[in-house]
Amino acid sequence: MMAVILIVEDELLVGEYLNTVLTDSGYEVIAAADADEAIAVLEARDDIRIMITDINMPGSMDGLKLAAAVRKRWPPIKIIVATGKDRPADHQMPEHSQFLAKPYSPTAVLSAVRHSTM
Repeated sequence: MMAVILIVEDELLVGEYLNTVLTDSGYEVIAAADADEAIAVLEARDDIRIMITDINMPGSMDGLKLAAAVRKRWPPIKIIVATGKDRPADHQMPEHSQFLAKPYSPTAVLSAVRHSTM
């Protein structure tokens, strides 16, 4: 069975693009528009294996803070942090997480996801 992936992305078109790339490759995708919605989804479901989060988001926390919170509360979830801005410093990234640069190519997205499932 393919991994269930949570996408945390406030830009609707970017989220839809990621959803299409991943669902076309057989993954189940759940979308959240911000960190609060993502945490609500994680609290309600126990089948999410990977989270892809944008760094720059509105709401109570940005993607790096969300990633740190998820790493602490749900350690088995694989985390992919994405931005179109500068790559965060290694010390800003949660342990065992990956960085994915925007704009996304389908190849880069799928490669990051496959790397997370190894």
